[in-house]
Amino acid sequence: MFTRLADQHRRFIRELVFDLQALAIALEQRGLLASCYTCGGELNSASFMVSLMDGHLIRFLVSDYGITWTEMRDDRELMKLEGAEAISQLQELANLLKQPQTPSPAISLVY
Repeated sequence: MFTRLADQHRRFIRELVFDLQALAIALEQRGLLASCYTCGGELNSASFMVSLMDGHLIRFLVSDYGITWTEMRDDRELMKLEGAEAISQLQELANLLKQPQTPSPAISLVY
């Protein structure tokens, strides 16, 4: 049972890393500064970052050890989420791609 759960978790992390890579590309095509770095060829961790406007930065980290979403403005941490909450916030960011493109990349996710 536990071996199966470990395999499912590895597949989930790998899929999430692929999705982060695609999201970074899509955000760059929208004119935002975005990147997704992975370590090694196994795709078991990633660091995703996007700059939404001057001084507003999102960092999403995923690995076997956990998933975190950190939102910062002017080098100050505004919000830090983990696990399912972090993934939900990532979905909010991805939903922004469904909106018509505006000339300014100024986007706010903080409520």
